[in-house]
Amino acid sequence: MKRVELRPQRVSDASRFVQMLNHPDFIYFPVKPKSIEEEQDFLSKSSQKRKAGTEYNFSILCRRKLVGAVGLKVDQHRQHIGEIGYFVDRSHWGQGIAPAAVRLIEDFAFLRLGIRRLEIVTLRANKASQRVAEKCGYRREGTQRGKLLHNGEYCDASLYAKVRESGA
Repeated sequence: MKRVELRPQRVSDASRFVQMLNHPDFIYFPVKPKSIEEEQDFLSKSSQKRKAGTEYNFSILCRRKLVGAVGLKVDQHRQHIGEIGYFVDRSHWGQGIAPAAVRLIEDFAFLRLGIRRLEIVTLRANKASQRVAEKCGYRREGTQRGKLLHNGEYCDASLYAKVRESGA
């Protein structure tokens, strides 16, 4: 398997992210930045979110090359719950990068932040993302009707979760 590392996102990642997220094969991720400036604006807020404890966004590096992103949003009403989201560049699909990144952010969430429950929410049609969740030991808990806005429509989502047991 390829060596995967995470680092905090940088504003300089914007151009590469815009390229990845706007690829025509990239159909399941809900974010499509309209410009590099829009993505730079999003990335410039990353350190604020990290300091506030609401979001932790990382760039995924494979052999020191930027190949995707993974993030954790902490539920502000139930701070023991976090939701993981991720994407990997089309040219790196099927290489085990997404599961490796999920495992790394999971360790960060459980061990550094004290999160007890992690969730992954995917469009029901996104079978590849569901396989990532399953490979990482997440259990499918059900369907959330109308959960995600995708291409102007509210779509059903599959909910996957992993709970850190006491003492673990």
